[in-house]
Amino acid sequence: MEYDVIIVGAGPAGTSASLYTIRGNLKTLILYEDKSGLEKTDKIENYYGFENGVSGKELYETGIKQAQKLGGEVRKEEVIKVEKIADGFFIQTSQAKYKAKVVILATGNKKNKPQIIGIEKFEGKGVSYCAICDGFFYRNRNVVVVGSGDYAISETNDLINMAKHITILTNGEKAPEFRADNVKINTKNIKEIHGQEKVEEVEFKDGSKIKTDGLFVAQGVAGSANFAKKLGAITKQDKIVVNHHMETNIKGLYACGDCTGGLLQIAKAVHEGAIAGLQAIKYIKLMGGN
Repeated sequence: MEYDVIIVGAGPAGTSASLYTIRGNLKTLILYEDKSGLEKTDKIENYYGFENGVSGKELYETGIKQAQKLGGEVRKEEVIKVEKIADGFFIQTSQAKYKAKVVILATGNKKNKPQIIGIEKFEGKGVSYCAICDGFFYRNRNVVVVGSGDYAISETNDLINMAKHITILTNGEKAPEFRADNVKINTKNIKEIHGQEKVEEVEFKDGSKIKTDGLFVAQGVAGSANFAKKLGAITKQDKIVVNHHMETNIKGLYACGDCTGGLLQIAKAVHEGAIAGLQAIKYIKLMGGN
């Protein structure tokens, strides 16, 4: 299925962007999976237009309904891969495949880093958050992937033809249904990562250990920064670097909301979403579409 614009994330930034792209006559799809942090907010009293405040859940659900009422499509599907192609982007979810001229990343500021001793110490020294980016360095070597969902499976698939052997570490979660000759699954709870100059082994809470040359983190659902890095977009401390038009350094790729850092407020997310939506319209017009 092909769209003019695909927005990853259904929070204030993503839905705000959609209100502009839909009204700009662009075929727009919003994809989301994880619950928004907004839903966990009991009452918001510092956002314009609500004299008695509003619950985060109500604001979140109203935004999605507004986008749908204008004619936008909203689908609850986990995005596991975003790839750049000649005339736009290829997006794969847990259920389908899509193509878009423009992608707007707006999944908020996800914190998918597992609480494992040593994980920060070995970042860049065997701990990676991107199989496509770093898999080349582990050709014919043994690696582990931390995660248990569709995102972890996607990262494993990216490593299969490079790594000698892969162990999926679910860290206590249910084992995924996945089979491959060079892949094993371990469901034990992880305690610590060990090594001298780089990752050398993973220790579990039961005291057992396994040797490994690298550890790839793919816990939970992928966030905007994960997709940005895989596409070659510039990030800084897990925040996507954009200009004042919400453009990344990748043509046709925009980011808005908490994933760009700065003030983590609804007003800022809505503002950036509006800019991203308007710039997407201009970009597609320059491409000769609509």
